[in-house]
Amino acid sequence: MLSRNNSTVTEFILAGLTDWPVLQIPLLLLFLSIYVVTVVGNLGMITMIGITSHLHTPMYYLLSSLSFIDLCHSTVIIPKMLVNFVSEKNVISYNECMTQLYFFLIFVIAECHMLAAMAYDCYVAICRPLLYNVIMSHQVCLWLVGGVCMMGLVGATTHTSCMLRVVFCKDHVINDYFCDLNPLLELSCSSTYVNEVMVVCLSAFNILTPILTILSSYIFIINSILHIRSTEGRSKAFSTCSSHMAAVGFFFGSGAFMYLQPSSVSSMEQGKVSSVFYSILVPMLNPLIYSLRNKDVKVAVKKFMERRTFW
Repeated sequence: MLSRNNSTVTEFILAGLTDWPVLQIPLLLLFLSIYVVTVVGNLGMITMIGITSHLHTPMYYLLSSLSFIDLCHSTVIIPKMLVNFVSEKNVISYNECMTQLYFFLIFVIAECHMLAAMAYDCYVAICRPLLYNVIMSHQVCLWLVGGVCMMGLVGATTHTSCMLRVVFCKDHVINDYFCDLNPLLELSCSSTYVNEVMVVCLSAFNILTPILTILSSYIFIINSILHIRSTEGRSKAFSTCSSHMAAVGFFFGSGAFMYLQPSSVSSMEQGKVSSVFYSILVPMLNPLIYSLRNKDVKVAVKKFMERRTFW
């Protein structure tokens, strides 16, 4: 699929985050640190859930899947970004650009739907606690994760297939630090009507469907919490989903700030900052949010560290 090229352009130049040479090395060190924390945090979360028996529950199975998505999401973008900080020209070939776009879309769409699946898990845990093990069985969890992966694959394949039909001519400077849909469409010298329709349709589905799922889940969750009489019971119910609420706020908030901006030069620069947040910082923050605000994870980490000290 990625070998088809209808354009005269064989490579693109990524404009990057800044044109100031003096900022290249500090930014390199900053984003290298972020990537190291992201890899260690998400791999640590996956490993911790895998080796800790009391974390072998549907909630943590979905959390480990989210960590895997975050790890892959950041790996698609940051390594190339780091290379560009020390390169004279931030060049990326046409095939590399389409490949990066494809995998970026897979993981960003998958994250949207994974957060929705985790909201449904919170709803079942709080609103249907006696039926939790029946509703969120191992088979159901596998179907949820499989559905999330399928959404990502279908959405990314559709968008990238449409992008391969676009003709790029003279202008080949992408006003971003990675290959994303909107910056690429701005360089087209052919009709982008089909692409724009697909962006609107698929964005509406891949953003509105998870948001509506999350909102409806939390409406029922809040209603159930308000009917809990004891303060301790309310606090326990709220703590079950507080980490997920924070993750949803960071991801969808920064994404909305980027894609709901008016189209202008200034908003494009602001969009870069916003995209850094949801595509680079959020994958780093998610394992920190879930480890710092989750008692089970903190206990598992403490036991693991004590075991390492004993060894």
